[in-house]
Amino acid sequence: MNFVCAYSHQGGVTVVLFVLEMEWVLSTGQDKSFTWHCSESGQQLGTYRTTAWVSGLQFDVETRHAFVGDHSGQVTILKLEQDNCSLVTTFKGHTGNVTALCWDPVQRVLFSGSSDHSIIMWDIGGRKGTAFELQGHNDKVQGLCYASHTRQLISCGSDGGIVIWNMDVTRQETPEWLDSDSCQKCEQPFFWNFKQMWDSKKIGLRQHHCRKCGQAVCGKCSSKRSTIPLMGFEFEVRVCDSCHDSITDEERAPTATFHDSKHSIIHMQYEPTRGWLLTSGTDKIIKLWDMTPVVS
Repeated sequence: MNFVCAYSHQGGVTVVLFVLEMEWVLSTGQDKSFTWHCSESGQQLGTYRTTAWVSGLQFDVETRHAFVGDHSGQVTILKLEQDNCSLVTTFKGHTGNVTALCWDPVQRVLFSGSSDHSIIMWDIGGRKGTAFELQGHNDKVQGLCYASHTRQLISCGSDGGIVIWNMDVTRQETPEWLDSDSCQKCEQPFFWNFKQMWDSKKIGLRQHHCRKCGQAVCGKCSSKRSTIPLMGFEFEVRVCDSCHDSITDEERAPTATFHDSKHSIIHMQYEPTRGWLLTSGTDKIIKLWDMTPVVS
């Protein structure tokens, strides 16, 4: 074994990628920097300063786009050249830090996992800014892998869950939450709407939101729960009574399967040829899983 060269950061290194086709080494660190070096000479080709320290990194060889996820919950897309880079766009949909990224060059979609327990599928290739949420973990998402041949997403989390998502379905975007000073169903005032409370001589109510239509509703008008798998809600969530009645049994059919790894996962690696999945946990144990019965 012979030493070739070294690459350095001012803070701890968080992610490293070797791009054989470009002979580049991409790396990110807690020093809020993303750099790329020539793997032959060790020369630094370029660097980019991020708003927070980086925790996720993916690269598309065909377009030379780097996808950088950081601790502010933001994903940055950069166009890399031999000695410089340009900012393409940034997008943010997570309320927690980005903990995992997965890029599929065939479908041209990016998956991001977060400490807010959610996964977002960003349709980069569609060029319409479409994003779909997936809610299937009870703790932070630690790893993502997309099986493009079966159009299934594998996600692992600190909750010990291994979730297999069927992405070969027509998914729906979650609605924006609407603002209102009163329930948009019964028109009862919310507790900060003093004028309407005084005029109607009624006690103000707490505001909730229906996950299906996004309307602001009171507790009485949203007393029911339902799964909405096509919107990514595999667990039951609050919906208004009218939306609950409109959801059919077919729309409640799950689009994911759930499996217990029996350890809190901190890292995963999927090998698609054999269909094997490696997980390592906080229990200091590495487990090997045969995924062929569920990823097929």
